[in-house]
Amino acid sequence: MIKPLLQQHPRVTVSDSFWLKYRQLVREEMIPFQWDVLNDRGNIVIESEREDATIPTEKSHVIENFRIAAGQKEGHHYGWLFQDSDLYKWIEAAANTIALEKDEALVAQVEETIELLEAAQDDDGYLSTYYQIDAPHLKFRRLFESHELYCIGHLIEAAIAYKEATGSGRLLQIADKAIDCIEAHFGKSEGKIDGSDGHQEIELALVRLYESTGNRKYLDLSSYFLEVRGQNPHFFAEQLEENDRLGLQQGPKPVINTVYHQAHKPVIEQDSARGHAVRLVYMAQAMAGAGRHKQDEKLIGAAKKIWENIVQKCMYITGGIGSTVRGEAFTYDYDLPNDLMYCETCAAIGLLNFSNELLKTETDSQYADIMERTLYNSIISGMALDGKHFFYVNPLEVDPQASAENPDKSHVKATRPSWFGCACCPPNLARTLPAVGGYAFTQKEDEVLLNLFIDSELAGEQAGEPYTIRQKHTVSETGQTVIAVEKASSEQLRLGIRIPYWAENPVLVVDGQETVAESSNGYTYVTVISESMAIELTYTIAINEIEAHPLVKADKGKVALQRGPFIYCLEEQDNGKQLHLLALTGSVRPRFRSDKLLGDSVFLEAEGELQVMEDGWQGKLYRVHQKPQTIPKMLTFIPYYNWGNRSLGEMQVWVDKEDTHV
Repeated sequence: MIKPLLQQHPRVTVSDSFWLKYRQLVREEMIPFQWDVLNDRGNIVIESEREDATIPTEKSHVIENFRIAAGQKEGHHYGWLFQDSDLYKWIEAAANTIALEKDEALVAQVEETIELLEAAQDDDGYLSTYYQIDAPHLKFRRLFESHELYCIGHLIEAAIAYKEATGSGRLLQIADKAIDCIEAHFGKSEGKIDGSDGHQEIELALVRLYESTGNRKYLDLSSYFLEVRGQNPHFFAEQLEENDRLGLQQGPKPVINTVYHQAHKPVIEQDSARGHAVRLVYMAQAMAGAGRHKQDEKLIGAAKKIWENIVQKCMYITGGIGSTVRGEAFTYDYDLPNDLMYCETCAAIGLLNFSNELLKTETDSQYADIMERTLYNSIISGMALDGKHFFYVNPLEVDPQASAENPDKSHVKATRPSWFGCACCPPNLARTLPAVGGYAFTQKEDEVLLNLFIDSELAGEQAGEPYTIRQKHTVSETGQTVIAVEKASSEQLRLGIRIPYWAENPVLVVDGQETVAESSNGYTYVTVISESMAIELTYTIAINEIEAHPLVKADKGKVALQRGPFIYCLEEQDNGKQLHLLALTGSVRPRFRSDKLLGDSVFLEAEGELQVMEDGWQGKLYRVHQKPQTIPKMLTFIPYYNWGNRSLGEMQVWVDKEDTHV
């Protein structure tokens, strides 16, 4: 049986210095910087996320598009069809920031933006600037690429966040009007469009809106878009053919790849990670959420199969997903190339939210394990430490020369650009980082889960009575977690503590007594009976050498280093060029350092060796195999998320192990 959550939106206050640093970056750097970019201000270079001459890189033009749609300016739309969503994600980032720290100037900025959206929205609720400005005859007529519902999904998420942060429903009224327009055009009734958007997003947004309002129509509309997807795999192609029959002038008519859209078969029949990575995890998150609320075991079961396929066969060690630039997509099981991958920042954020949704459905620490892996590695690696430069792609191996001279690796950037022609990732990061506290705990009907070791306080309610759970962590060579629980209710409170897989030899002390507690599905449970309880957990933070499944060809004979939740990498700045000639041969030790650019961080120093390029290779590309010459060399590893902040150079996560040079 699927059990409901106790409280949908408990308040979590984060005090963790690691995450407060990111919160400050979002507030002081990212939001103002991104606002300037959206307004075409600031002297920045906009880059293509890959080698493609059709990608618009002249300017953002997002705000200007809305002004043109509102009749305040004249001109044509510039940029991608889906660029409206950049503004909606910026609003959500602002709202999540305002929720943490009131900022009247930022509220005024958002209110000014909402006024612009009100002016741009059509009387019937339609809102998509490209089609309003340049192609009104094609509204909802090219759904394979139009992203009209995708953008409204992000508008809905921004509206929910703004309402929760300020109490204002003004943006929600715009979203509701857009939903009315969608309901008028989509559905099973005669004359309506019986299909879905090419890019999933509105499905998960409608689930969130149902949770926020309790209005069942939003959940039903989400369910409709999930159910109709893949029922007719030819829907997108047939819509283009119908446009021709109707005499509608339209753009090129490509061959539709239904797998790319996850539209090749009904969603409950999909059991593997295929197609565009972001679209898949957005869809699967909605499947898990809608399934939970509707008590639909088939929908949840399908979502779980997709998740299991991702994390067991299609996910990088950093939590990144997407193996190829071609379609920003999954390919096949165990195909995880380190230098050709995609690992889009948005995809990692999608996997975080998908995992979080499944955790609400089923108590199992494996979901929190993946949440932690993505957060501390493939998500925060997407932003430089200045908050103004970003990765679209988060590679596991980089050679700047290959990125510059091999067209197949043009998407693999050696440094973070300021902005992209397709700028979905920077505002996605900006909206996610202030909300990180929401992943630390999960409240359910009969238990509260402590998922992530983030210094924070949960203020919740049980039987109408308040309680608080505070967690604080000291992490050096050993780890200590202190949890304080206080409650007013006489009801028992069942607290499940996820003890991470990287915490070795854990010792649990409850109210001063060492305790062997009940464990289930990766959580250790303590029942709080009295008004207060003190819990202490001590453990050793392991340094692990991780190996990949033997079928992952790219990592055969290699290991990746992990300490705590962090994956580590080699950089040229610490180890010299030609990182592929290095091998790990001996012990690994933590070294606590304060770097002027990276700040306080734990480096890893390891005994290793370097293959020497002896004279026998002069004038030769190949030769009869000989035992290579090596010399001892100390290797320095830094946390993966920190790479690319100091200098241009090579980077590598996976390193040869011991005798692979023999």
